[in-house]
Amino acid sequence: MSAHAYNNNQNSWPELPLEAWQDTYDTLHMWTQIVGKVRLALSLVSITGGKLRCMSTPAASPLQGFLTATGSSKFSSTSSNTKLTIQTSWNSSKTLPLKPQSVADFYAEFMSALHSLGIQVKIWTMPVEVPTPVRFETDTQRASYDPEYAHRFWQVLILCETVFAEFRSRFIGKDSPVHFFWGSFDLCVTRFSGRRAPERVGADPVTREAYSHEVISAGFWPGGGEIKGPAFYAYAAPEPAGFAEQPAQPPAAFYHPQLHEFLLMYDDVRQSDSPRAALLSSCKALTRRQLTSRTGIARNSNDFEI
Repeated sequence: MSAHAYNNNQNSWPELPLEAWQDTYDTLHMWTQIVGKVRLALSLVSITGGKLRCMSTPAASPLQGFLTATGSSKFSSTSSNTKLTIQTSWNSSKTLPLKPQSVADFYAEFMSALHSLGIQVKIWTMPVEVPTPVRFETDTQRASYDPEYAHRFWQVLILCETVFAEFRSRFIGKDSPVHFFWGSFDLCVTRFSGRRAPERVGADPVTREAYSHEVISAGFWPGGGEIKGPAFYAYAAPEPAGFAEQPAQPPAAFYHPQLHEFLLMYDDVRQSDSPRAALLSSCKALTRRQLTSRTGIARNSNDFEI
């Protein structure tokens, strides 16, 4: 179970309209990818890329520490989202202000700060999982940062993490921590059946590894493309027969045939009498859909109430 304090008051779930912070979202996504790629370059590879994710905490929005040749380091942003701190195990640190600036300027400042601390690292500077990637060092178009909406996003992550952690605690099989993926910019928790999945022909090496075994995942995403606002999602991979036809829960949830995911808009959860209950109900419905599908991966798993 998460040790985070939980406020069930719907007023504690902030509004996060996509159109109000789209430019900040796009810029923050690229900054996060820079930081994530550094961590990837300095970390040992683990199964399903589990060491490549970010974590959220009530006090900060940090990435876990990464190993270097001479010690370990970590970086975190403050809960007010006004600065980024790099802290090393040899008692050296560097703090960068978070402010409106281009991706190119952030990249230059962040890499310079790492080098000043004796951390030598090179990364592939092309962003991933975005429709129009521009190399970090040349991206002068994305340059917005609104700390108010960055803070709201952090608040949403903390609230969601608490519910996802509760959902995770009720499963006695193998599952992932609740983690934030810098590539796709979403918070996610995943359960594994332990059974091999059919190979994804033509998939890139990361995708092949991530989906080498059967999984069910639930998560939160700020939105984008045809999804015009923040949303919760749930999917199974591979998708079992009959999965899409199972009843959505809560009733506001719906199946998106192009994404092959069940979606529940964030505002429907935020405006409900109990956002926690609405979100937890949606997560539990994912397991029920597996149990009632013909080849669901939860058929041989256990989901229990505390």
